[in-house]
Amino acid sequence: MGIWIITILGLIARLLFINKPEGLWNDEYISWLVASQPLIIEFVNHIKWQCHMPLYYIYLKLIMVFFGQSDIVLRLASVLPGVVSIPVMYLAGRQRGKNTAFIAAIFTAMSSFLIYYSQEVRLYSLLFLFSALSLLFTLKLLKNTDIKNLSGLIISDALILLTHTIGFVYVFFNLLFVSVFLYKNFKKIILTLWCTITALLLLSVPLLVKIFTTHTFSQWWGSFTPAKFGFLMTDYFSPVLTNLVDSPSQFFYKNTPEFFICALVPTLIAAIWIVKSLIKDKINLGLFLCSVCVILVMTIAAITGKLVFITKYSMEIYPVLIFLAACGAMSFRKKIWKYSLIIIFCIIHVGYLAASPVSAPKIRRAQGHAIVADLIKQSNLKKGDTIILEYYPPSRFEKYFDFSDYKVVTIDKGNFPLYMSPDADYARALREGKALYRETFASNMNPYLKYKINTEVINNLKKGQSVLVVMLNSVAFYPSNVMMAITADDELYNQTPLLFLVFSHIKTQIFYDLSESLTRIDFRSKGEWAAIKFTKLNN
Repeated sequence: MGIWIITILGLIARLLFINKPEGLWNDEYISWLVASQPLIIEFVNHIKWQCHMPLYYIYLKLIMVFFGQSDIVLRLASVLPGVVSIPVMYLAGRQRGKNTAFIAAIFTAMSSFLIYYSQEVRLYSLLFLFSALSLLFTLKLLKNTDIKNLSGLIISDALILLTHTIGFVYVFFNLLFVSVFLYKNFKKIILTLWCTITALLLLSVPLLVKIFTTHTFSQWWGSFTPAKFGFLMTDYFSPVLTNLVDSPSQFFYKNTPEFFICALVPTLIAAIWIVKSLIKDKINLGLFLCSVCVILVMTIAAITGKLVFITKYSMEIYPVLIFLAACGAMSFRKKIWKYSLIIIFCIIHVGYLAASPVSAPKIRRAQGHAIVADLIKQSNLKKGDTIILEYYPPSRFEKYFDFSDYKVVTIDKGNFPLYMSPDADYARALREGKALYRETFASNMNPYLKYKINTEVINNLKKGQSVLVVMLNSVAFYPSNVMMAITADDELYNQTPLLFLVFSHIKTQIFYDLSESLTRIDFRSKGEWAAIKFTKLNN
């Protein structure tokens, strides 16, 4: 009975504020865009250019086929595995006792990190469920080595591999951990397993070489700092979520009582629990070392520029950490310590969820694409007017807005070299953009961009026609004086992501270019979006 009460409360927490008026933001929109393809061939082709594995998109497409494509339905597709994960974590904890099971379920139900991703149209809620199943069958297999538990582990690890591109890192160390514990009794089977894995790794060497030698814009917005380790723990064990997309470079970015109480206190309590769970427990220690190895691989990938160290990318280890925290919480012999720490931990989580305007279910999607549709509608454009979209192409907004009545010029992250210089080689811009555009950034002048705007926009306007410029401020936030200061400092310039510089420059230059020939009529902003309307008043 108790587990169902906990599950229902977890469901309620995941349903609160599930309607996000800002709509789907970029990553969520991609999920919908892939799953909404009407034909199998188109669906498969869209999956091919994704960085993640196909299972989540197949799951989302099935949901959409039966229940529709509204934003609420898409978010409920993440609520479902988020809720199912609660009894699964109960069963994992049950391997160590009933009380541990309840604590593991409670921690899962009230986790702000899981609540957030249970409302996000992305793969991470489903990934947590598969990872929880992997943990469950790992524990059961170590206790009772039979074909049922072995099959459960193989299936759950396979589901992880089919869901998350870097899920193989966790699966590798998970299998290594299980192999070490079972080697004495199943030497021949385990040797066969690892010979097979070694052969697969050798066959994948060309792919690994390609991954580590390929330059891409896919992970350009953040750099690694040791603070990421701290934010990983606060995201997982406190209600304060910091590293959802990127995080500050300093861990103590907020020197406030709220940050100390709500972020540090529960994280320190959880750390104590995890450490305590490792004492004289080889299985717990093995699970912990498996998690550490995953984080180590992520760190190396982040330092080498192949991955941004974001908490969600390590989702596979989260069930393990919750399990260890639950084991540690129940390991105190003195009841006053045991229950005092659990009560403090829970009160902070529940209190923050209820009272904070930025708790997990209340976090706004400031980059939501429905905001753009609202800004365009409020601008009162006429048929034949022009819309300039910066950073994203119109396909990123067509779920919410029909562009067919307007002329659309898009300067996005896939075609910006066409507007930056006569040398429109995208590959060269990717390799040499910092050197190629530095003088342009420093001078705050771009005659070629001005020529393109005049040719494609201004010269085609008739008297009374308008241009609406839509920009994403979160990638275009450097004013001209800051751009000049950045380009004058070699170290600072090398550290600043190219796309921040490019779109800050484009935003500023287009504003100046349009202001020279047109009259600014209106300015609106919402979330991280802004829209400026210009009108041609004279011939």
